[in-house]
Amino acid sequence: MKISDLMISPPVTVAPQASVRAAAFRMDEQSVGSVLVAEDGTLRGVLTDRDVVVRAVAPGLPTDTTTVAELMSTHPVTVDVTDSVDAAYRAFRRSGVRRLPVVDGRRLVGVLTIDDLFLDVFQRFADLLGPVSWSTLQEPPARQQHRPTVQS
Repeated sequence: MKISDLMISPPVTVAPQASVRAAAFRMDEQSVGSVLVAEDGTLRGVLTDRDVVVRAVAPGLPTDTTTVAELMSTHPVTVDVTDSVDAAYRAFRRSGVRRLPVVDGRRLVGVLTIDDLFLDVFQRFADLLGPVSWSTLQEPPARQQHRPTVQS
């Protein structure tokens, strides 16, 4: 299976010159925990809700004038749209991040989250459980033999 089968596209993005407040509003509006920072379709960085709290709110920076570029993580770990899901698992394990921008060459095309992989795994389990539970319902329960208990 390819990453393109599971990724979210288009990703939620903001420009590097956007204010931190605008980025936080976008995260809230889209119900996401991060935004990809892009310019002309090219990934420049990632800004998470944690970045906003730790790097802007806690030190008291003005969120209306502080730009995303000042706080974003640069050089994020990415995966290619043509990579297999196995490559994504390896990237998640090695990097410790929860979200991977998906690129097609240099162009940003989506995002893949750990939650997307969990949903895929759960769907696969559900697909397997269907036939198993159906066969269980059709077969009579095994008769249990009564074994006398031995008292000492």
